[in-house]
Amino acid sequence: MIYSENASVQETSVTKGAKFFIGIMSGLLGGFFGGLLGLGGGIIMIPLMTWLAKMTQHQAHGTSLVAIVFTAIVGAATYYLLGGVDLKVALILAISATITARFGARYAHSLPEKKLKVAFGFFLIFASTMLVAKGYLPKTGWAFGPWASIIVFLMIGFVTGFVSGMMGVGGGGVMVPLMVVLGNIGQHVAQGTSLLAMIPASISGASTHYKLGNVKLDVVWGLIPGSLIGAYFGATAANHLPEFHLKIAFAAVGVWMGTKYIKAGRAGKAG
Repeated sequence: MIYSENASVQETSVTKGAKFFIGIMSGLLGGFFGGLLGLGGGIIMIPLMTWLAKMTQHQAHGTSLVAIVFTAIVGAATYYLLGGVDLKVALILAISATITARFGARYAHSLPEKKLKVAFGFFLIFASTMLVAKGYLPKTGWAFGPWASIIVFLMIGFVTGFVSGMMGVGGGGVMVPLMVVLGNIGQHVAQGTSLLAMIPASISGASTHYKLGNVKLDVVWGLIPGSLIGAYFGATAANHLPEFHLKIAFAAVGVWMGTKYIKAGRAGKAG
C-alpha cells in the first residue's frame, strides 16, 4: 500500500522564489561539504530542504537525488582525469545499482513519513561514523577469482543502489567502504569508481521518484547549480583546511542530526 502523506500541504507556506533560493543555498552547502569532506551532499541537502523549504521527507529524498546526478557526473569526470576510476568495476556496479535504485525509491515512497525519518536518521549516524572511519579501513587482501569478483561487485551494487534510491543520496558512503574491505580496492580509486557507477543508478532512482511525485522542480533548479558550485569550492578548500578535525566535528553534528530525526520520527512529528 502506497503511503500518501508525502502530499502534505506543509510546503505551501513557502513561495516559489523562496524555494529557489533555498535550493541554491542547500546545494551550495551540500556541494561544499561534500567536496570538502568527501561525503554525499544528500545528507546535508535533505535536512535543509525539510527544515527550510518545508518539504516532506519523501520529496526531499527525491529532489536531492536529482541534484546528485549532476554532482556525480562532475566528480566522476574529475577522478577519471586523475586516473582514479576502474571502468570495468564501475560498469559492474552500475548495472546492479541501477536495477535496485528504482526499488529503493519505491520502497521509500511506500513508507509513512515518520518511518522514513527514522530510517534516514539511522543512515545519518552510519554515514557520519563512516566519514571518520573510511580512511582507516583495511584491505582484506582476499584474492577473488574473476567470476567471484564479479559476484562481489554485483552484490555491492545491489545494496548501494537500493540505499541510494531509498535515502536520496549518492551511495558512496555505502559503496566505498564495501569496495575497500570486500573488493580490495584503494580508497581513491573506490571513490572515483563509485561516483561513475552511481550516475546511471542516481538517474534511475531520481526518475522513479519523479514519476511518484517526489521531485520538486522549483527547488531543483536552484539545487543543481548550487551543488555544482559548492562542490568546486569545497574540493578546493579541502587542500587548505585540517581535514581530520573537520570530519570529527561534522560527524558529531551528523550523529546529533540523526538522533533528532529518529526521535522526531518515533514521536510522529513532521518537522
